[in-house]
Amino acid sequence: MFAAMLLPAGAWACTGLIAGAGATVDGSVMITYSADSHTLYGALTSTPAADWQPGDMRQIVEWDTGKPLGAIPQVPHTYAVNGNMNEHQLAIVESTWGGRPELVDTLGLIDYGSLIQLGLERARTAREAIQVMTDLVKEYGYYSSGESFSIADPNEAWIMELIGKGPGRKGAVWVAIRIPDDCISGHANHPRIHQFPLDDPENCLYSPDVISFAREEGYFNGINKDFSFSKAYGVLDYGALRGCEARVWSFFRRYDSNMDKYLRYLEGESETPFPLYIRPSRKLTLREMKDAMRDHFDGTPYDMHNDMGGGPFNAPYRFRPMSFEVNGKTYLNERAIATQQTGFTLVAQMRRNLPDAIGGIQWFGVDDANTCVYVPMYCCLTEVPLCFSPENGSMYDFSWTSAFWVYNWVANMAYTRYNPMIGDIRAVQEELENGFENNTAAVDSTALALYNQNPAEAVAYLTRYSNDAAMSSTARWKELGESLMVKFLDGNVKAQNPDGTFRTNDYGMPDGVQFPGYSREYYEDVVRRTGDRFLQKDINIR
Repeated sequence: MFAAMLLPAGAWACTGLIAGAGATVDGSVMITYSADSHTLYGALTSTPAADWQPGDMRQIVEWDTGKPLGAIPQVPHTYAVNGNMNEHQLAIVESTWGGRPELVDTLGLIDYGSLIQLGLERARTAREAIQVMTDLVKEYGYYSSGESFSIADPNEAWIMELIGKGPGRKGAVWVAIRIPDDCISGHANHPRIHQFPLDDPENCLYSPDVISFAREEGYFNGINKDFSFSKAYGVLDYGALRGCEARVWSFFRRYDSNMDKYLRYLEGESETPFPLYIRPSRKLTLREMKDAMRDHFDGTPYDMHNDMGGGPFNAPYRFRPMSFEVNGKTYLNERAIATQQTGFTLVAQMRRNLPDAIGGIQWFGVDDANTCVYVPMYCCLTEVPLCFSPENGSMYDFSWTSAFWVYNWVANMAYTRYNPMIGDIRAVQEELENGFENNTAAVDSTALALYNQNPAEAVAYLTRYSNDAAMSSTARWKELGESLMVKFLDGNVKAQNPDGTFRTNDYGMPDGVQFPGYSREYYEDVVRRTGDRFLQKDINIR
């Protein structure tokens, strides 16, 4: 069974990638996230900084279901948070892996989503966040199942993996590994930390009982140096290899030509997993981190464009369920990083050479990473753009001013006619993203000049810029959708002039409609399946 199917129906099945400062072209720390859920409305949440009085309480509500779990005391001051980044360029994202079901503490108070938010509200750095998050679950209990967290600031990035101890036993067992500055890493719904150093607190932190608890529960009986967090607390099956581990492997494969040696591991034929992190063959750009989130196993043996599941237009998408049965045997669909059910996605970029208000950019998009635009949301913004607002539309309330619905509209057109449409989508996507990226230096410079005079003016400027970027790109995407509807109506393709306008004849009527049909491979498959059923025959009727 596909591993994520063991999780509650509302649980997110997400992907997070990491690049240290020494592994990126511009020296920024970057982490990515796709919040994948069939019921999640993609929006950008925002919580202002605040001061609190003794006795003030913080309500805890489970992110996946909206279920109230209780309340905990507030701290004297909480930091401003936009999405998954706070005002100090601290970013935290996750992927759920479930793990041993008996370790879910149904009496715990802190779920994984609230744990992220509390970490962002109460910590300035990645190390502080690890301390805050693990102290919270120790004191109040951990309500969720196994989780991997990317925790990063302008100076370093960590992976922390954590799971509870079961009903009535507060706290969690966990381990956190610092990703070397010149390395890349990732996690995707399966625990990735195996052996870890027991005497290197600069680069590895862990709960005191992470090994002893596994011994008590019968999950491990070897010597300490051989302990694997993943093997002790995770659940490994073929679905977890192909649907989870393979996503991280595909990212690594872009930057390490030796990754194919781990195909045997992904096929369940070797016990040797690929590393938690690798040193890439070259430094990564911001665009490459975005493009990695658009991966469909491109160029690998699992490439989703190349099998019959893609249909006549080679769509790299497989609708759920993840597995199916034929003649008593169970088969699976590929599960790539880019997937149709993403609520929102981001690339968090933390830059230590700038003040926090300017240095932190959350490149934010809604719906499928493959067909969205990553828009710059500076971490200091004080107003969420209308198109990204949680108050504008919902999963059951369509809104033409909601980016989530506009991007879903375009993507769902493309899923049915992928090859003909993706070129048009990619052209506008690159136009917008290139524009934002090319503007960044000038925006930073203007903001820095304002910041040196009056930080509040810089914050106001970056808020306006972020809002304008979001609203203008959403409007442009709606225009793209209208163009796709006209151009590809009813399976045809309307001819266009070099300037993009549709061709007309001398009298102003539509001209040059094409009938592209299907690919040769599709027609050949039709003949294989149907024989002479559709064969044109000579007739001899007089």
